[in-house]
Amino acid sequence: MKRLFSILAITGIMAFGSVQAQEATDSTAAAQTQVEEVAAQADEANAVETTTADEDAPAAEASFTQKLKQRFVEGGPGFMGIVLLCLILGLAIAIERIIYLNLSTTNTKKLVADVEDALKSGGVNAAKEVCRNTSGPVASIYYQGLDRYDHGVDSAEKAVVAYGGVQMGQLEKNVSWISLFIALAPMLGFMGTVIGMIEAFDNIESAGSMEPSLVAGGIKVALLTTVFGLIVAMILQVFYNYITAKIDSIVNDMEDASIMLIDMLSDYRK
Repeated sequence: MKRLFSILAITGIMAFGSVQAQEATDSTAAAQTQVEEVAAQADEANAVETTTADEDAPAAEASFTQKLKQRFVEGGPGFMGIVLLCLILGLAIAIERIIYLNLSTTNTKKLVADVEDALKSGGVNAAKEVCRNTSGPVASIYYQGLDRYDHGVDSAEKAVVAYGGVQMGQLEKNVSWISLFIALAPMLGFMGTVIGMIEAFDNIESAGSMEPSLVAGGIKVALLTTVFGLIVAMILQVFYNYITAKIDSIVNDMEDASIMLIDMLSDYRK
């Protein structure tokens, strides 16, 4: 439940940031429009001189953000909005997983050394106290194994293996949703492409003639949806690969530490 609230909170923050950026962009565009209107009136007052100056002066280029916004609007609110939603939800889950995995990462070598020293000095109870005061999946696995030590080393080993699977499931939780958004974003883009092509051919059929202006609009919309879908998939793919690599690293530490724990318990029993 806490992870669900964190995902919803991150999604809300990202959506609120997008709205604020949109409002700021609209305000900037409105101010720019007013400036252009004033400049146009001044140009009309000084027709000959201003026309010559405008021909010589280079045209101001739009910023990358303005171009991106323009292309997004041209792509249509239907599919482009869904693609944007995939990006926001995918990033929210990815950020939540990255935070959780970083908090789950512990210094395994230090933990193993502390548990070994505690076993030699204070026994199993002291080692359990060390694990109880340490966060992370490795410490939790150690605690479960030490807690079953009274029933024998075999029982402790079974507990370590079983609880290791539980911890692995916690690490991989919600990661499948990121892969879903990675696959869904390009598919939505391709669907927008197909629909745009269908609309282009409908315009040709209605006009009864093959004119470039009739086809250009539909093809442009179709290609824009595909481009944005691929961009979203590439962004989420980077986060997905980082998360899977982090999970593999933590799982390897868990497996190595589990083997060390069983060896320590076997030696301690002797």
